[in-house]
Amino acid sequence: MSEIKIKAETRTEFGKGAARRIRRDSKVPAVLYGHGIDPIHVVLPGHELMLALKQPNALLSVDIEGDAQLALPKQVQRDPIKGFIEHADLLVVRRGEKVTVDVPIVVTGEVISGAMVVTEHASVPIEAEATHLPETIEVDVEGLDAGAQIHASDLKLAKGSSLAVDPEQLIVNVVPAPTAEQVEAELETAEAEAGVERDEPQVVSEAAEDDATEAAPSE
Repeated sequence: MSEIKIKAETRTEFGKGAARRIRRDSKVPAVLYGHGIDPIHVVLPGHELMLALKQPNALLSVDIEGDAQLALPKQVQRDPIKGFIEHADLLVVRRGEKVTVDVPIVVTGEVISGAMVVTEHASVPIEAEATHLPETIEVDVEGLDAGAQIHASDLKLAKGSSLAVDPEQLIVNVVPAPTAEQVEAELETAEAEAGVERDEPQVVSEAAEDDATEAAPSE
């Protein structure tokens, strides 16, 4: 994984008012910590940070007045409605150091007809060097039938990476696809639990249809 360079400003103002002013300028308050150093409070460019964090486990090279610090995003707070980044906690790392991160699972391929894939875990904890973190882990389900299971021990990891979870943990499960009747029954059960009442279809008798036909004006 390549480093993503981002330039930071030293933060000198604190408090809610100062944080609001920073965000109004399309910037993000952040803090770097780890390796026994005192927390470093900085301001990062909002757009650049947002683009960088679209990459899973992005390795940032944060330039603070000419001093570059390697860091991984540890906790990112976002606005619950608009989604912009409100604050970021960044963990300082060193080259060659091993860290544990959650790596997203990506399922590829198609199971046989009549089966479906259930992803039991969307990510898996992996230990790897901070500068060689995998972005994703692919799981190929091509041609698998219902009953097939893929556990953590079955995953193909990048060189230098190792599992940080029970090898027997179920990651992907291939199960029989539900029938239309099962889907309808589950839908009715969910609606009943939610208090949703379905409108009964109106049944028109043959006699009523004949009366309507007779009452209709002739052309």
